[in-house]
Amino acid sequence: MNLDVNLTEGKATFVTGSAFYRPHSQTSRDLGVLAAAVYRSKIGRLRVLDTMTGCGLRSLRYALEAGADLVWANDADPEIHGVLRENLNALEDPHQVRITQLSANQVFWRCAIDGDYYDLLDIDSFGNPSALLASCFQAVCDGGLIYLTSTDGRTISGHFPQDSLRLYGTYTRAHPCVQEHALRMLIGSLAQQAAMQGFTVMPIFSLYSGQIYRVMVRVTHKTPNLEKNYGFVGYCPQCGDYALPSWKYLSRTSCPHHDDDKPVAMTLAGPLWTGVLHDRDYVQAMIDRSADLDLSSQIPLLEIFRDESDLPPYHYPLGELGRRGKMDIPKRDRLINALFKLGYRATATHLSSAAIKTDAPLGIVVETGRFSST
Repeated sequence: MNLDVNLTEGKATFVTGSAFYRPHSQTSRDLGVLAAAVYRSKIGRLRVLDTMTGCGLRSLRYALEAGADLVWANDADPEIHGVLRENLNALEDPHQVRITQLSANQVFWRCAIDGDYYDLLDIDSFGNPSALLASCFQAVCDGGLIYLTSTDGRTISGHFPQDSLRLYGTYTRAHPCVQEHALRMLIGSLAQQAAMQGFTVMPIFSLYSGQIYRVMVRVTHKTPNLEKNYGFVGYCPQCGDYALPSWKYLSRTSCPHHDDDKPVAMTLAGPLWTGVLHDRDYVQAMIDRSADLDLSSQIPLLEIFRDESDLPPYHYPLGELGRRGKMDIPKRDRLINALFKLGYRATATHLSSAAIKTDAPLGIVVETGRFSST
């Protein structure tokens, strides 16, 4: 492959040189541009700090498509700065971009020292971003956005709970909806670090795509109420259902779907984020802007974000329903429609094409699946 060939994505034309570039991550970049464009239309400005910019593609797109007033493109790798400068020279206004060669933490603390705060921090790290969770709040303005990445799927999806405890303060568990809980662990870690510093975070959207986990949150200086959306999710290994035990009664946690005379202990994962995965209104604004930015291809995904935003913090894989009910795997859309008719909320989820999110108890979902598959 010729590393100097011109590539295009969105309105950006670029070369990669020796910089890391993942074509399959375009969806996350598209969503970042959309969220940034909505922010600029609401606030009237957009200053972006792209802390691990690589070849500079994200910085280019924030400037060209989201209308960023200023983009600080930083990457600690000295070998790619020639390519980075070549790509960002495409911006007509030299005052629109700043290029540095620092570690992400150096950038964050420099912002704190200089009182230089940004509307959007894009932290597209490789592996786990835990070392950046505390310092990133030093660079974001009140009401600004943090867009965080993790590619360390084995740690945050329950395979190495000791590592997730060490890095994120969360004890993860392997169960049927671990991918969702990985996203919730990232949001929860941000929320806990924010609360320590007197900030509050709320998700804009959360994306699981392949082995990549991306969450975007809004940071405000409101008094944190961490207990409301930060806690544990219990999983019953016997019946497969979930519950949200309160902090006050963690020691008494058992599955509520069994006889009190024969309690079944639940497997607890957490603490992690138990609130909404996406901001419904903000996602709708992204949908409304998508045609203007030639990003209508992301509307189906955004519509799923909107529909699943405030459903309980777990989902049901169709294969798990079939196994639990000793039946053929139910058809997803037919099952969703049947649950609607029973008065429950239900939707597809972006986490898996073979799963649903619903507020119906597992027993109801299984019986409905059995009935709807006949």
